Amino acid sequence: MPLLNFVIMYDKIIKLSFKEEYLMEINDILEKFSFKGELEECNVFGSGHINTTYLAKYIENGKEKKYVVQKVNTNIFPDIDSLMNNVFSVTEFLRKKIIENGGNPHRETLHFIRTYDKNKYFKDENGDCYRAYRFVDNSKAYDTVNSAEIFGKSGKAFGRFQKYLSDFPAETLSEIIKNFHNTIWRYENEFIPAVQADKADRVASCSDEIKFVMHRREDCKKLVELIEKGELPLRVTHNDTKLNNVLFDSESDDAICVIDLDTVMPGLALYDFGDSIRFGANSCAEDDDNYDNVKINLDYFEAYAKGFLNEAGSALNQCEIDNLAFSAKLMTFECGMRFLTDYINGDTYFKTAYPTHNLVRAKNQFALVSDMEDKMAQMEQIIKNITE
Repeated sequence: MPLLNFVIMYDKIIKLSFKEEYLMEINDILEKFSFKGELEECNVFGSGHINTTYLAKYIENGKEKKYVVQKVNTNIFPDIDSLMNNVFSVTEFLRKKIIENGGNPHRETLHFIRTYDKNKYFKDENGDCYRAYRFVDNSKAYDTVNSAEIFGKSGKAFGRFQKYLSDFPAETLSEIIKNFHNTIWRYENEFIPAVQADKADRVASCSDEIKFVMHRREDCKKLVELIEKGELPLRVTHNDTKLNNVLFDSESDDAICVIDLDTVMPGLALYDFGDSIRFGANSCAEDDDNYDNVKINLDYFEAYAKGFLNEAGSALNQCEIDNLAFSAKLMTFECGMRFLTDYINGDTYFKTAYPTHNLVRAKNQFALVSDMEDKMAQMEQIIKNITE
């Protein structure tokens, strides 16, 4: 046999053996969940960077049923029990609210599937943890904000999420990531120690950015102090309100479902609103180094605010409404401070493509903060016009 043919045949045998081993492993996991029908196929699905995700297709009475199965990254989320308790509690509550409001509980929230042992996830002999939920048919997601209309629809989805969960006892949820949006805590316990230690010898290269953060220390305290005064209530918060965490109907383009609930926990509605604006209303990518072009798109801000408030407005108190514009600035500032802290520490948290990547990100976010400060009166007037 010619050497080339032998190599090709050997390569095919290796690939086939790997595929068979892979399918056997996944099949063993699938058998633990109470899926309906006969398994047709199962493949790796999606482009997530944290959890490994599969799409399993079953046939029941001639009809196709799809389920999403995820291997949860327990290095990122070590307390899997608390995470899954949060997810099940919130989605079961949402399902009841959706039914009460005449909606479709199979499309408007994720429906998680228990194992045959009635557990919320399956843990294998290696300690790997798997969970499953129904696939939302005829849906799609957007990775980037390409129109005010789509951004506004995502605001409606997150607003509806807040409205339906407004009477959920948020204090019963576990805090999956401690002090996640406690900005003053991050300032005092992460940023300042990093500057003082200067372990990567980078402080001298970012003195202007350090001053920028220090001059806004009082902003870091504002929302935390309002919580302490009882003026801002703890609510169920999503904490990752990017556009691609909303599913849209494939035909109508309407926002139908909020997904990726790993960081659902107690927090402020302002955190979710502000982070959405930080992500979606920036005129540039967050690592664009042409800082003069970094601006807040007020059309996008208004579209999102309208969508959000048209759904959640009646569930929010006046203090929350009064601080919506400020929350956009604070979440942007906090993100920039985190990028700067990581740069000073030698890039130990965020993935970077080049040595100054985190510094560029920080400068970008601070440019957006500065533009928001210049336009804060306009942003506040937009909120006022919507709510009056």
